[in-house]
Amino acid sequence: MRHDPPSLPSPAALSDAPEVVRRVLGRHRSRPEQLGQILREVQAETRWLPRPVLAAIAGGLGCTLAHVEAVAGFYRFLHLEPVGRWHLLWSDAVSDRHLGSRDLAHELCRLLWLEPGQVGTDGRVSVDFASCTGWPDQGPALLVNHHAVITRMDAARVAALADLVCRDVPLAQWPPEWFRLDVNIRRRGVLLDETAPQEPGRAVRAALARGADGVLDELTTARLRGRGGAGFSTATKWRLARAATTPAGGTSVVVCNADEGEPGTFKDRALLMTQAEALFDGMTAAAVTLGARLGFLYLRGEYRVLLDDLEARLAQRRAAGLLGAGLVALGGPDFDIAIHLGAGAYVCGEESALLESLEGQRGTPRIRPPFPVESGYLRQPTVVNNVETFVAIARIVVHGGAWWASIGTAESSGTKLHSVAGDCARPGVYEFPFGVTVREVLQACGAENTQAVQVGGPSGVCLAPHEFDRRLGFEDVPTAGAFTIFDDSRDMFDVARGYSQFFAHESCGLCTPCRVGTELVRRRMDKLAAGRGSVPDTDELAELEALLHGATHCGLGATATNPLRDTLLRFRPAYERRVQGHAFSPAFHLDAELASARRAAGRAEAEASTRLDPLDQEPRQP
Repeated sequence: MRHDPPSLPSPAALSDAPEVVRRVLGRHRSRPEQLGQILREVQAETRWLPRPVLAAIAGGLGCTLAHVEAVAGFYRFLHLEPVGRWHLLWSDAVSDRHLGSRDLAHELCRLLWLEPGQVGTDGRVSVDFASCTGWPDQGPALLVNHHAVITRMDAARVAALADLVCRDVPLAQWPPEWFRLDVNIRRRGVLLDETAPQEPGRAVRAALARGADGVLDELTTARLRGRGGAGFSTATKWRLARAATTPAGGTSVVVCNADEGEPGTFKDRALLMTQAEALFDGMTAAAVTLGARLGFLYLRGEYRVLLDDLEARLAQRRAAGLLGAGLVALGGPDFDIAIHLGAGAYVCGEESALLESLEGQRGTPRIRPPFPVESGYLRQPTVVNNVETFVAIARIVVHGGAWWASIGTAESSGTKLHSVAGDCARPGVYEFPFGVTVREVLQACGAENTQAVQVGGPSGVCLAPHEFDRRLGFEDVPTAGAFTIFDDSRDMFDVARGYSQFFAHESCGLCTPCRVGTELVRRRMDKLAAGRGSVPDTDELAELEALLHGATHCGLGATATNPLRDTLLRFRPAYERRVQGHAFSPAFHLDAELASARRAAGRAEAEASTRLDPLDQEPRQP
């Protein structure tokens, strides 16, 4: 599928910012819960968010500057410092690294005479990294101004891109083949069956015919469990939300979590590109069941390229009478769906952090209970399911729960989509009934000489060859849908180190075990990589892994050291090769750290810091 290069908005001069802010606030009726969208839309025209702009937004919303600045500072795609007119973000996922993204990024920086994270002296361009752009099957991938996606980067494209940027050639005039975005569906099943495309509204009419109790009965019969990884019973979740007390003047809320930020996961992207009608049908069937009037699709910021098409489909559904007043005429609730675009925060894949983000807050996970089904969006009963779950619901409402339950295994009914990337001949999206073995997936995608598979992304489990006959399902190897393959040319320590850098970068910072623990793991891994490792370092890594599993605020922090745990267990020689001895070797060198202070104080003698009296800070006498 080829997407034409999008026309990016022309940056407004900062002197025009008050008018931009006024216009965006008016579009969102100055609602504080829309703060995230307001910031994003203002920045799309101003390029970054200086304090006067934040103050104008705060004044328009009736909140403090400190609050607006804190929210803007939380999200990676919102900028409190200037970025270039061309802001280029390379995917830094492990799969993209293995395809050469880091070398290509540094080559681009060399051609543009800047360093990663810097803005060129003329303000023209900045180059940096994003944790994962969501296109590892077509990498290395690059985001342009958080909007356009360029796939399959190589040395020739890097050289050509540097020239286009230096000449300020408009994006619409860049080579169109750069913007080819393939869906890459390699194996189809009942969710991806293009021989029987779902007619828009078919599941909505089926849900209206069955009634709320009938829909819940079919979901119970289907034994459908959420496809986001946790595997909670969908019917149970919906029954709890239906039984919850709705505040006066409020409503139940239906939320689709399309923030698949787990590195290596892109199967929801394929559904958004090919099964959007089924997704919106599933969300509307949920609204019919719960009597909900409000729905949101939370779309990850890296998928901005899909936004316009999804908005157009919603407009078509309104015109066809499948949302709003038209749905009421069919006997349903006055339900509509809004799309909320994320701004680059991995933690917003956690449902309560996602709800905080929807409300215009920093995306930090909530303390539970209460759970979202009781008190979710603006403290109203809220059902949160992911894209794949809602598409499955649309199929079940039409075909019945018994049909779905006949597929898969006793504990894992139906099919599961897998985002297959890494060292294989045919990366892409594969749909298999639950119960398929890891080995069968490897054979289907043409993987050879495989030494490890990361199932479920870095927060999942890393499997070695003797485990490839294990089955994908809740009773054996649960998965959120990522399936990343590493052949025997890869260093599994480097893989785990890359994941440690990801988790340290993406920690929301709310709780100390995750905020500090992930950084300590990263530093210890960097120390081993630098050749300063010792046996005590591997012991400390094991202790940190145990600590994070038992002390973090949310589940994402608890799984942050899964790659460390699994590679220590299954690929320990990769660590032992980096151990230099049994004696501890410090990574912190006090004299080196104080070198700049010594120069400033005019004390240039070597090793001065080792001879300072800790009480009077005067040099000791020899």
